[in-house]
Amino acid sequence: MSSEVAPVIAFLGAGNMASAMISGLIAQGTSPNQLRASDPSEAALAGLEALGLTQLGTSPDGLFDGADLVVAAVKPQIIPAALTAISDQLGADTALLSIAAGIPINSLQAHAGEDVAIIRCMPNTPAMIGLGASALYAPDSVSPAHRNLAERVTNAAGKTVWVASEDLLDAVTAVSGSGPAYFFALIEAIAQAGTELGLEEDVAMALTVQTALGAASLAAQATEPVATLRENVTSPGGTTEQALQSLQTSEFDAVVAEAVRQCAARAKALGEEFG
Repeated sequence: MSSEVAPVIAFLGAGNMASAMISGLIAQGTSPNQLRASDPSEAALAGLEALGLTQLGTSPDGLFDGADLVVAAVKPQIIPAALTAISDQLGADTALLSIAAGIPINSLQAHAGEDVAIIRCMPNTPAMIGLGASALYAPDSVSPAHRNLAERVTNAAGKTVWVASEDLLDAVTAVSGSGPAYFFALIEAIAQAGTELGLEEDVAMALTVQTALGAASLAAQATEPVATLRENVTSPGGTTEQALQSLQTSEFDAVVAEAVRQCAARAKALGEEFG
């Protein structure tokens, strides 16, 4: 891939995640002329056309020829057929960035072709509003140029980290991939408790959501550890201390840790099934 030529990024699938990445790329200065997409949904393609993309199609024929990076943004069960359908358009100059959960590199390689560089990604749903957390893994054989291009795509939808081995993507799934659901469940529980204490439902939910947003933003911007932030709002003998003691009595940390472990175990099992 030449650094002197604007890279071409082609999306296999134009659903919510792909659309978020494309919107982010354009917002960060990528020309729509560098972007292509294939999806059987004409409605999804119409949304991308509104963003300025012109190389679109319900059929993948020809759309992936010469692409520097192909982003596989289709459901895992569709991956084998979808990659096989475009494998004749891929080669040694192309990298595949797969956001399909659970599909291991050896399986992706088998369907895409042995010459194709493979990068796996585990994103999460906040990417749809530009606040995603994505983890990437690539074998040592993947070039720095392809790594940088993949990171450019995921950075367009939020924050990107790299992990050192493919099996760590199961831990990523447990922490961030499925993580939004844990926080949604906590928001629901706190808001429900608020209504039981007499607050109107909409008031309890508004307070809870804003508190979650504020706490996360403060944690993201702070220079001190999250534990220090917690200590800063926990006065000895005060209301917060009482609440935290109740959580400790209920083994809150152990409950959360077990949930994350169970998620990682299921991610591993699914990966073995797909593999």
